[in-house]
Amino acid sequence: MDDEQILAASVKGDPPQYQEIVLEDWNPIWPHWYESAAYRIRRALGDTALELHHVGSTSVRGLAAKPLIDIDLVVPDTTDEDAYVPPLEAIGYELRVREPDWYEHRLLRGFDPPVNLHVFNPGCEEVDQMLLLRDWLRTHEGDRELYARTKRELAAREWKYVQNYADAKSEVVQEILQRARHG
Repeated sequence: MDDEQILAASVKGDPPQYQEIVLEDWNPIWPHWYESAAYRIRRALGDTALELHHVGSTSVRGLAAKPLIDIDLVVPDTTDEDAYVPPLEAIGYELRVREPDWYEHRLLRGFDPPVNLHVFNPGCEEVDQMLLLRDWLRTHEGDRELYARTKRELAAREWKYVQNYADAKSEVVQEILQRARHG
């Protein structure tokens, strides 16, 4: 994603400039943060929350990560923001990203615990990809170490936006997913 696309997807003005990426060793509190956030999301949304998944590096024991829980939320229609954004705002989430050209993805940010809540439509292949990567990394130490090493190398650089860091990981993620699909 180039800088123009990052700016276009941002809901609340420009994303902050220069972001230092701070990775921490895996922390056993992270699954509890997920459970706490998931409980509050389910209570706020009821049947609108079709699926919730702990994804990203915090969901993989032993993998260094930013201390920020990534959660995939599947709702009936991401474009019907009135169905899920106000109840999530009522529990402290903020809509930060709207990407109509990328699976109609929405991203909300929560703060207690720190959460990136990725909102997708039913049957979205990106949800399947995130789950495949998570499950593979949980059971394949070599790829988990490769991913950790790559993340640490990339985190040591300066990035204009956090999304630039995330995009830089794409090559190794695709390499690992290729093995996961055929493994």
